[in-house]
Amino acid sequence: MYLTAFIHRDDLFQIGERWFCGRTVQGDALQLTELLISNGFVAAETVRSLARLLHRLLGKSVVEERRLRTKGEFRDALCRGPNQDDARVTALLARYQQNPDYFYREVPVNGVLCLDASGRVCGMYRLKRPRRIAEKVNRRLARWIFDIVQARAQSMAAARARERGIRLEHLLTSPSEMAHEFIAAEEEVARDCRVGTIRFDRDALTIHDVAGIKVVGTVEQLSLLEAQLEGHPIVRVLDRSIFEGRYQATALTLEVAWDTEAVCRAYRDNRAWERFRGRGISEAKLQGGLEPLLLGAAPTLTVEVMLTTFPDLVESELGRGLHEARIIEQRENREYTGYLPMNIEFLVEYLFAVGFSPQTEMDEVPIKLWGRYLPDTLTAHIRRLYGLPDPDLLN
Repeated sequence: MYLTAFIHRDDLFQIGERWFCGRTVQGDALQLTELLISNGFVAAETVRSLARLLHRLLGKSVVEERRLRTKGEFRDALCRGPNQDDARVTALLARYQQNPDYFYREVPVNGVLCLDASGRVCGMYRLKRPRRIAEKVNRRLARWIFDIVQARAQSMAAARARERGIRLEHLLTSPSEMAHEFIAAEEEVARDCRVGTIRFDRDALTIHDVAGIKVVGTVEQLSLLEAQLEGHPIVRVLDRSIFEGRYQATALTLEVAWDTEAVCRAYRDNRAWERFRGRGISEAKLQGGLEPLLLGAAPTLTVEVMLTTFPDLVESELGRGLHEARIIEQRENREYTGYLPMNIEFLVEYLFAVGFSPQTEMDEVPIKLWGRYLPDTLTAHIRRLYGLPDPDLLN
């Protein structure tokens, strides 16, 4: 996985590449812990500064930033403050208020809500949670592996066609034979991972939206904001796409130069080291400042910015574009559902769990890409990272 919101993204990619092949080197767990501390803090401070810059360019005054822990807090805020005279918005907000628990209120969020002087939502910013990153990596890596498996299965079918002296398009293959060849090809890929001969495609595994911002305005305001971003000294627009259908929005992928001095000052002034206690690193080392953990860092990181109007924001949160419903669709409509994709997701979750846990040493990765596991296995391994005993009714 190549997470462009991280300033040590190459180091993280190399750790992930090793772990997907079942290999570790001395110091991986400690490096991962330090990486998640420093990269997480830099990403959080940078996305906060960028959100404030975007609102200034938009001409909006954000008078309050409120920490968000759940989606319910965000959706409650949409119902407060003056709303536009829009029948669809009024109907969606009323439906939510009648039965708020129907709208996935307890989904955890790692974000900050932005309110203007009238108490109305004018934006929010967030960092994706590890579980959501794991799901995204699963889809990207599974798609990449699926293409490899399909190509190898196709090669097997071509070899059978040659043996029979016929063209591939004239080869008749039974469903059971096709399934057998697919499984055989899948096992070949798993074996390549096991012996370490597979090489992961960084471009195919790049994820830009770990850090994200929503900016709310009128169509005219948002168009002007886009124009102001062109040629901005610390921001470069890498990509632009339009969401149409269930709701409308403009998605911008921005490359942002982060301010080392400002980030390190914020770390000291806010006593940020206190939030990293229990990560297996001494408090004395954490109090020493963020600078030692920033060696070799990239000078820029990437943030996804969604530009939307208030009616479309409500549509995306409470109407046709309900985010959680789209997540469930993605989970249910996976093209590739073998054991490899599940292991990918387990491995990424475990990788983040190590970085957040008190453990800074490990001998091996307990989940192998070529093995087969149940979710209970992942839960048990994560509990052990925190020294929690397995529930046992026999004792």
